[in-house]
Amino acid sequence: MNAKHAPRVSVCMATYNGQDYVTEQIQSILEQLSPEDELIVVDDASRDGTVDVVRSLGDPRIVLLANPENRGYVASFERAITASKGEFILLSDQDDVWLPGRLDLLVNSLQDKKFVASNFSVFGGPANKLQKVQLKQADGPRWIANLITTWIGVRPYYGCTMAFRAAGKKLILPFPAFLNETHDQWIAIVGNLHRDMAHVETATVARRLHDQNTTPKSRRPLTVIFRARIMLLRAFLVALARKLGKQ
Repeated sequence: MNAKHAPRVSVCMATYNGQDYVTEQIQSILEQLSPEDELIVVDDASRDGTVDVVRSLGDPRIVLLANPENRGYVASFERAITASKGEFILLSDQDDVWLPGRLDLLVNSLQDKKFVASNFSVFGGPANKLQKVQLKQADGPRWIANLITTWIGVRPYYGCTMAFRAAGKKLILPFPAFLNETHDQWIAIVGNLHRDMAHVETATVARRLHDQNTTPKSRRPLTVIFRARIMLLRAFLVALARKLGKQ
């Protein structure tokens, strides 16, 4: 019996109480994967039928890992990324829909960069629309500006739009122990600090708006924003220390 080839592409998804939407998202992903690729789903102790829904799809490319207790989405994504075996790793939320061509576009963008992020469209709200602030391809090499605007909170880096190479995976793992939100900002900090981030202006994923979305729709209190900025500053210092330690 021939050993199974290592996957070229790994998709990492974290789920929690997502039974209503996860099937549509998984189907949109599997349509773009090859038979040798993998979709790693880490379920964070869902209390609904999410695990049963994922299992019922019966696709051999799906690797389902269930957390015995709720650990939060950051830890779930870290577990999925750690388990990934592909050269190209793409992140996915449970309730969005991949747009046609997403996989090829992001993989092509990773031929000379370790990290890439794209734009997205929105559906399920009052009216379909694009994100208000767009990533610009020309801003990709502007790593200092990207770091500053990521810290301020105005650079639109979202995990669901991100991909990276296996070499980038080695740079972001392990996540800082204090990181309990915004794993996507951590990835953006590392990618820009290493001057290895590409921007794709095309929308590659449609983000679904609904009442259970993790991303807050209203502005957070100033105290919460302040704590988040402090956490990102600490994350930058961790990334810088790791980078200097490897030189």
